[in-house]
Amino acid sequence: MEALVARLSSLDPHAEGALRIVMVYDTLMRRRVDLPALARASAGLAECVAGIRLHGTGRTIRISPGGGHAPEPARPASTTSPITLDEEEIGTVWLERPGPPGPLDDVVLDRLAIAAAAVVERYGPARTTMADPALVELVISSDSDEAARSRALRLLGFTADLPVHVVAVRSELPLDRIGALICPARPVKAAPLADVGVVLATTVDRTRFPTGVRAGIGGADSPDRSWREARTALRFTTSRQPVVHHGELGALALLARIPEDDVRDNPDVAAIARLAPDDLATLDAYCATGSHRRAAELLHLHHSSVTRRLEQLGKAMGVELTEPTGLTRARVALITWRLLTCARGDGTPG
Repeated sequence: MEALVARLSSLDPHAEGALRIVMVYDTLMRRRVDLPALARASAGLAECVAGIRLHGTGRTIRISPGGGHAPEPARPASTTSPITLDEEEIGTVWLERPGPPGPLDDVVLDRLAIAAAAVVERYGPARTTMADPALVELVISSDSDEAARSRALRLLGFTADLPVHVVAVRSELPLDRIGALICPARPVKAAPLADVGVVLATTVDRTRFPTGVRAGIGGADSPDRSWREARTALRFTTSRQPVVHHGELGALALLARIPEDDVRDNPDVAAIARLAPDDLATLDAYCATGSHRRAAELLHLHHSSVTRRLEQLGKAMGVELTEPTGLTRARVALITWRLLTCARGDGTPG
């Protein structure tokens, strides 16, 4: 390598510098240095502040060219590069060079990002969210024995003393992003399974689900039971209530066990299925609020218009919606119709 560097030095000084940088990082990785040592070496090579940040832990390291911690406030990054592990971005490295970037700054950051990923993987557990779907399926399957389940959980980074909630997700967003948001303190793992995303998390902050995500949350008694609960809870989600915890369903969860044929043949459910979209929205708002005026506020209509619609709906359904029994029938029919729609594979419940 030294001979190659010497030959290149007479041809292209930048190529010589790049090779020397590669040699430095190769040596650092062989010595198994930690992240602060990597940042320190990078700051020395670049002769400016070097920084490392891990998304999963929020840890940030900034080292000055002299080898000490860089003073605050930080300068804007002149050059950045992602830290990638298992095809997932787990952090960022950057240089804070006053003025334009140096000719070899990209080389320094490229090697720093590779070395930082190796350190995280070595000293981990790795902070990636995406997991092997086969391991996740082993954890949540009712056919797994406890020994196999425990081993899979250990391989995924969950210790025996930690509770594990299973979350069933439907979303266009990446699962790793959702997992990192709802369980920022880790550990959390995610994998796609058929048409549903699966997230295993020690804690679930339901307020941190991004807009547009539908999610059912299971309990933490056992992963296989939690998975069944999460799938059931997902079927109860709506645009008005996109995140549902199974424990909050109570007796409503029993509706998910009714055979499809029985649901389809029920007159109240059949009446719901025949409703036009506007009528369905009106009934949904009324069932959600139990009030003509509050339903009108949700629909941005005058309450008298909502009252007229509900009178017509009641006649069409053969149900007195203003009576407690009629409202209960409408609510149960609406929920059961949604469960049937979801079970038929028509998409996420409305």
